[in-house]
Amino acid sequence: MQRVQGFGGFFFRAKDPEGLAKWYDDHLGINPAPKNMEMPPWVTESGVTVFGPFAADTDYFAADKTFMLNFRVADLDAMIAQLKSADIEVSHESEMEGIGRFARIHDPEGNAIELWEPVG
Repeated sequence: MQRVQGFGGFFFRAKDPEGLAKWYDDHLGINPAPKNMEMPPWVTESGVTVFGPFAADTDYFAADKTFMLNFRVADLDAMIAQLKSADIEVSHESEMEGIGRFARIHDPEGNAIELWEPVG
């Protein structure tokens, strides 16, 4: 059986696509999608990627949203400090034994972003 090799992109609707792309670049270091051959794409470090459909009635993230992003980070404390210094609210700080530490932020359009520092 053929399998996909990895996550190639995440495409979603936004009220202000350019402004939102800039926010992700400025605060999370995610390059905007290239519009020409000179623009570098965002290249991730290899690691675990979780693909997890949730029940339609989950309360893990807002009921009016159909997705929540989850990004791996190397140093959650440093990332939280960086985000707070930019006046970005950080919530839902937690730890799951054997899995890692988590925190949540929201982008300017209200999309939930979970930050995950995996164990080890």
